[in-house]
Amino acid sequence: MIQDNLKIVRERIEKKCFESKRDPSEITLVAVSKNFGIDEINTVYNEGVRDFGENRAQELDKKVSLFEKKVNWHFIGTLQRNKVRFAVNSAEYIHSVDSLMLASEINKHAEKLNKLQKILIQVKTSYEESKAGISDYSELRDLGFYCKEFKNVELIGLMTIAPLTDDENVIRKSFSSLRKIKDRLNGDGLNLTELSMGMTSDFEIAIEEGATMLRIGSAIFGERDYSTDWKEKL
Repeated sequence: MIQDNLKIVRERIEKKCFESKRDPSEITLVAVSKNFGIDEINTVYNEGVRDFGENRAQELDKKVSLFEKKVNWHFIGTLQRNKVRFAVNSAEYIHSVDSLMLASEINKHAEKLNKLQKILIQVKTSYEESKAGISDYSELRDLGFYCKEFKNVELIGLMTIAPLTDDENVIRKSFSSLRKIKDRLNGDGLNLTELSMGMTSDFEIAIEEGATMLRIGSAIFGERDYSTDWKEKL
């Protein structure tokens, strides 16, 4: 089932790239494995996926210790300062930086590990109160330049989560806004390359609007069963 799901997702990505006149190699598929066990991750790994996403720092840290094969781990969830050490210890990329305080904490822990931590700034591109991220452009630009001063942080791009809606125009506006913000920031002197946007329900729109990282979970792994802990699936 997982193999078939992944095949379908890859075909949809390639089809949309062809329609959008984009090169599929520009896009990183991040398989979001939260609440799934090591066996499921290994199944996806054996199909050639090398990027996996987790949204709980301690779950990520534990899975990294159990899954010893070389992959790129992405931390994609809200990151509390007291959990930063777990994310920095395990993740190649942290997608959800939304404050100078958090960026500074990441830099501090990365320095202890002599590590250059790749990060993305989370941008709020909708008016949903539940969505995290920075919405003010000046604040976003200032944070970007502060991050450039850190020795153990590498700011590579931006991340957003589109509104939960069936209105494709609203979703598209969220993604196009992030692309335009990236272009504006680069015009101001930030050399950003990555746009992390698009999930199971909207990744094809995200491709059309310039996504370089897609965070896809249930379309690959199937629906999550939150009645059991992932550790019970070991």
